[in-house]
Amino acid sequence: MDNTNKLNYLKEKQEELHFSGAYYAKRGNEILQGSSGFANRSEKIANEPDTRFAIASGCKIFTAVSICMLVESGKISFDSKLKDCLDIDLPNFDGDITIHHLLTHTSGVPDYFNEEIMDDFELLWKSRPMYTIRSPKDFLPMIQYEEMQGSINGSFQYNNSGYILLGLIVEQVTKCNFTAFVEEHIFQKAGMMDSGYFEMDRLPGRTALGYIEEPDGNWKTNIYSLPVKGGPDGGAYVTVEDMAKFWEALMSHRLLSEDMTQKLLAPREVVYEEDNIYYGYCGYMELDDEKKIVKYIQMGYDPGVNFRAVYYPGTQSIIVVCSNESEGAFELLKEIETIL
Repeated sequence: MDNTNKLNYLKEKQEELHFSGAYYAKRGNEILQGSSGFANRSEKIANEPDTRFAIASGCKIFTAVSICMLVESGKISFDSKLKDCLDIDLPNFDGDITIHHLLTHTSGVPDYFNEEIMDDFELLWKSRPMYTIRSPKDFLPMIQYEEMQGSINGSFQYNNSGYILLGLIVEQVTKCNFTAFVEEHIFQKAGMMDSGYFEMDRLPGRTALGYIEEPDGNWKTNIYSLPVKGGPDGGAYVTVEDMAKFWEALMSHRLLSEDMTQKLLAPREVVYEEDNIYYGYCGYMELDDEKKIVKYIQMGYDPGVNFRAVYYPGTQSIIVVCSNESEGAFELLKEIETIL
């Protein structure tokens, strides 16, 4: 199938899936990109390949890279204890929690959004207005005096609070706002000039609003469903091409040394043993039966936000799909994988 037929095929699939968002795929010299749906439904402003989309937890890898930068500079280590890195009272937290535990979701700290007991992210903001959440410290009242929800070194249990704490460590060590640190030391270095941690009440141009489908089939925006500004656990905005630029910068060692990049990308925790899915400091990854990495997997989900990306180290191929609805990115990514 030539490039034109592939693009036509993906156009048909976007229509079938009622997909709203954009995609970018690259393998060797071949590039596929496209978009569909609306960035703004009320004004009928179409999504474009260079539209900026929120990616929810898909940006946890930026937090991990930030931590790796600080480890590489000798300011902290992966074995540094949380209690030694933060001047914040966390009276009920285990004193042996390390940065490694936080990065790998094995710290057992109380998660402000525990998906095992809560499935509606919007419920978090019933008593705590989302417009007050603009920095990592704003999450502290939700976790600071809570009891541990698990034991350290236990099995993998996805945990957003762990990444909030990592962001607070970045701020204390660097004396710099977390989002400003990422924008300067990752986005600018990688050439991600369209990306940033934008506030939902101050969005720049070419930024898609997130949309949630209601039971009656109507749509509403997600402005009352999420923190007004993203941070260490999620919420950055990127273009699909910028996300590909990030992986290119990472794998060419423009962000971290070769040795530190390998530490970032190494498999560490078993997530789904039957599917050979592991977790490392960089996020999820799929291994083959010989424990060789097939692909790195990024995913993000929030109300009105759906993000998927995969990077194949063997072929240096990248696929990025961003949607400004709650579903669709995974389905389109699988179609792109099939033809790429």
